[in-house]
Amino acid sequence: MEKWVRRFHPAPHAPARLVCLPHAGGSASFFFPVAKSLAPAAEVLAVQYPGRQDRRDEPVVDDIADLADQILDALRHLDDRPLALFGHSMGAVIGYEVALRMTDAGMPAPTRLFASGRRAPSRDRAERVHQASDAELVSELRTLGGVDAAMLADPEVLEMILPAVRGDYRAVETYRHDPDRGLDCPITVLTGDNDPRVSLDEARAWAEHTTGPTDLQVLPGGHFFLVDQRDHVLEILRQELSSMRIPT
Repeated sequence: MEKWVRRFHPAPHAPARLVCLPHAGGSASFFFPVAKSLAPAAEVLAVQYPGRQDRRDEPVVDDIADLADQILDALRHLDDRPLALFGHSMGAVIGYEVALRMTDAGMPAPTRLFASGRRAPSRDRAERVHQASDAELVSELRTLGGVDAAMLADPEVLEMILPAVRGDYRAVETYRHDPDRGLDCPITVLTGDNDPRVSLDEARAWAEHTTGPTDLQVLPGGHFFLVDQRDHVLEILRQELSSMRIPT
C-alpha cells in the first residue's frame, strides 16, 4: 500500500475515507489541499501512479485495467470504515474500474463514486493524443490547464513529465468499458460548463453505469474547474461524506 497511497493528513478516527485518483499526468500531491481541508472529518488517501515524483524510476502503467488491478490490491485491507472514490479525468475512469473490482473481490462496495471532469465510460471519442508529437502533447496540456505554464516552458521539466503524460493518455484513450458491467453505488458527477473534453450529455451518461442514484453537478469552468471552484467542490464532498458512518 505504501507505494501506491499517500496519506498526507492522517485522520485515524475519521468516520470515512476518500480515495482520490489523479488525472492523466497528475500525481498524488494534487490532492494535498483536499486532504488538508477535509481532515479530520474524513481521511483522504491519494493514489500515486508509477512514473512520477517519488515513483519516477518505475515504468508507467499505460493500461487502465492493469492500473485498476494494482490499485485494488493496495486498497484491499481498507475495510474498517466506509470508503468513497474520487477520480478526476482519467482518474474517474480508474475509479469506476476499481469500484467494479471491489464488488468482484467481495469487498464492500464504495459508498459513492465521485466522477469529475470525465465523460461516461460508454461515451467514446476517437482521440489519439498519446500518438502526437511532444509539442502537440504540450499544446494539449496548455489547452486543458492544470499545469503551470512555467513548467511547460522548461525543457528539463518536460523531459521528466512527458513520459508519464503520454503513458496516461495511452491508457485512457485505448480504454473500452465492458457494456455488460455496471455499479450499484451512487455516483456524483462533477463537470465544468466549459470543458472542451466533456459535454453535458456525456456527463449525464454516467447514469447508465449504475443502478444507484446519480447526481450531476455543473460548475463554472473548463477541464480543471475543480481548481478554481475548489471551495464549491470541497463543500460537495463534505456534504456527501458527512452521511458516511462506520457500521455499528
